Amino acid sequence: MSSIHPSACVDDKAQLGRDVEIGPHCYVGPDVVIGDACRLHNNVTVVGATRIGRNNELFPGVVLGTPPQDIKYHGGKTELIIGEDNIFREHVTAHPGTEVGGAVTRIGNHNRFLVGVHIAHDVDLGSHCILANAVQIAGHCRIEDCVTMGGMVGVHHFCTAGRHCFVAGLTRVTVDVPPFMIFAGEPARVRGINANGMSRWDFDDRSLQNLRLAFKLLFSRRVITDEPNNLLNRVGQLESNGPLDDNLRYLITFIRRSISDGVYGRYLESQRHDTAEDRSGFYNQQLLEKPQP
Repeated sequence: MSSIHPSACVDDKAQLGRDVEIGPHCYVGPDVVIGDACRLHNNVTVVGATRIGRNNELFPGVVLGTPPQDIKYHGGKTELIIGEDNIFREHVTAHPGTEVGGAVTRIGNHNRFLVGVHIAHDVDLGSHCILANAVQIAGHCRIEDCVTMGGMVGVHHFCTAGRHCFVAGLTRVTVDVPPFMIFAGEPARVRGINANGMSRWDFDDRSLQNLRLAFKLLFSRRVITDEPNNLLNRVGQLESNGPLDDNLRYLITFIRRSISDGVYGRYLESQRHDTAEDRSGFYNQQLLEKPQP
């Protein structure tokens, strides 16, 4: 049986599962679906076409489902879909998708979003991720499984963070982050493999050794240059060195996709569908309101 505090406002049309707990001064809109055993602490807002799976915990100040902060959004009924067993700490925000971006923002299972994290429109975020305080994920990004980001990381729109990567705190991410790697510094670049993180996920010693050798060949200081073609040449060399395990094959595919098919080092940038016309309403209105000389 669900528990709703008398000061909470839950629309009659909202769908609540079993054993949902809604604390003081929360607001739940009419198009919201909340799964079994979810807990909303005080002052939580969930609106829009937001679907939340079972056993999620939302701490005070969390706001989910408000309209995207994107001038291309035209008021359509887009969605925010959240999986199971996620924790949203204080003041986390997540927005639904936009019409031109696929209309859905997706969040997987077993994630931890610490204080002040923002997940923008049309993001596809996997499972088992940890985003530390004030991480900002811009629109149209893809965050694969088992990604960890330190505090105050800023991720440019259309970037992809590959699975099992670690992004150090205060890092500015403007290109795709290769899987299994540590990405850090200013300017940011690959600094090593995420050995500690992968060990926690039971990567065996052989897999880790293969990834260490791949790092030395692809990203170590003695081989890196500013020319992307040189990285592609080194990828070819890695392929020719002998049999590849699944992790190395995925790493190679990821790098080739970002460089060969991507734009500015971001593969998803090559897949974008928006046009100047999608933004014209905002700018045309600004021109109409601009004072004449």
